[in-house]
Amino acid sequence: MSDNKRRIIIGITGASGVIMGCRLLEVMKEFPHVETHLVMTNSALITLRSETDIPIDRLLSLADFTYDIDDFTAAIASGSFITDGMIVLPCSMKTLAGIANGFSDNLLLRAADVCLKEGRTLVLSPREAPLSLIHLKNLLACKEAGAAIIPPMLTFYQEADTAEDQITAHLGTVLRQFGLKPKGYKPWK
Repeated sequence: MSDNKRRIIIGITGASGVIMGCRLLEVMKEFPHVETHLVMTNSALITLRSETDIPIDRLLSLADFTYDIDDFTAAIASGSFITDGMIVLPCSMKTLAGIANGFSDNLLLRAADVCLKEGRTLVLSPREAPLSLIHLKNLLACKEAGAAIIPPMLTFYQEADTAEDQITAHLGTVLRQFGLKPKGYKPWK
C-alpha cells in the first residue's frame, strides 16, 4: 500500500440510516493513516436526499476515493488491490442477498465478494426490522462465509443518550473490527 496507509472500503446502500454511513466517513478522518474508498448504490443517493440535508458533493468529499456503482474496472473490484476490508453501512436486505448469494452485479457487491474470497474483513451493518426468515438465512450465509454481522443496536451501558451518541457507539463497535477506536467511543468497562 502507498505510504504505509491502510485501506478500507466503505459501502453505503439505500437502507434507512444512511446518516450512519455519512458519520462513518467523517469519523474516518480521525485516522489519517487510513484511506477510505467509497462506493454507494443508486438507492443510497435517494435515501441520502430523503433522510438528510447533506449535499452529495460534501459526502463524496469525505472519502479519499470514490467509485461509480457500475465501474467494474475500479481498483476495489480486484483482489490484487490490497485492502484491510470493507464496511457496508447501512446494509440493505437487497445488498445482503446479493452478497450472500455471490450475485455481484454492481461494484459494491463485487468489492464485498472480493473481501470474502480474499479472506479480508467484511462488516455488514444490516438495517431492517422485523427480519424475515429469508433475511436471517442470508445473514447466516454471510456469517458462514466470513463476514462480521453488526446491526445498529441501541446501547445503554455507554451513556448514549442521543441519536448521535448511539451512532458513535455503533461506529466504535464496527471500527473495532479493524483495530480502530474513534473519539467519543466508550467501550464497556
